[in-house]
Amino acid sequence: MIAPRKQDLSRIAAPSIGDLVKHWRGLRRLSQLDLALSAGMSTRHLSFIETGRAAPSREMVMRLAAQLELPLRARNRLLLAAGFAPAYAERSIDDPDLAGIRAAIERLLAAQAPYPALAIDRHWNLLAANSSLTPLLAGAAPELTTPPVNVLRLALHPAGIAPRILNFAEWREHLMARLQRQIAASGDPVLGELAAELAAYPAAANSDVGSADEADIAVSLRLQGPTGPLAFLSTTMVFGAPHDVLLSELAIEIFLPADDATVAALQALAQ
Repeated sequence: MIAPRKQDLSRIAAPSIGDLVKHWRGLRRLSQLDLALSAGMSTRHLSFIETGRAAPSREMVMRLAAQLELPLRARNRLLLAAGFAPAYAERSIDDPDLAGIRAAIERLLAAQAPYPALAIDRHWNLLAANSSLTPLLAGAAPELTTPPVNVLRLALHPAGIAPRILNFAEWREHLMARLQRQIAASGDPVLGELAAELAAYPAAANSDVGSADEADIAVSLRLQGPTGPLAFLSTTMVFGAPHDVLLSELAIEIFLPADDATVAALQALAQ
């Protein structure tokens, strides 16, 4: 089967519902037949929607969005393109309606101390962090730690913490692979631009270039800390069943110590 061509929406000022459906179908590598069958419609009907010869109902738009596994932000855009109101609220983190969420995030981050923890948005911009993160950023250039802070840029830029990442090549590969998966899922051009920027950074000096030990259960972050080497395993938390666009894109990153020496070092730094 021939894979459907991907459409460049950046060349379309105001994409139609048909443009968007075809674009996302291409990203998901689905034929018209695949999508039509999963959405419970005829291939002819889907073709008419993509070419603008038919206007889908709100129910059909939501069904297509679900079968295409679209992020909430993209589902809203699909609805607007079809002439319907968005289904999901789009608010900023400082919106008064999210005061309870902000407080919950702050409590969650504080509870992880002395282990570093932070909250990021869909573009990896730092929204909040606990005090345990601060000592690990020592030596990073001020322009990388001044808001808005992009966590990936801070981690991989030669003027960031990259020179202190002892397994830089391995950690960079891990982060770039994660970013590429996010781009494939979201189709976000901002993330694509960020990936291109990060890929152009030179390798950090004094960092190992070896790959992970096959016996390792996960990729660890090995970082030169203020008092010696630190080893972390990262875990990501997201909100379950969100009905707000921001919450659906927000992630909590927690760095857990991977050995007893790191536990002791973090406890000492917290004194």
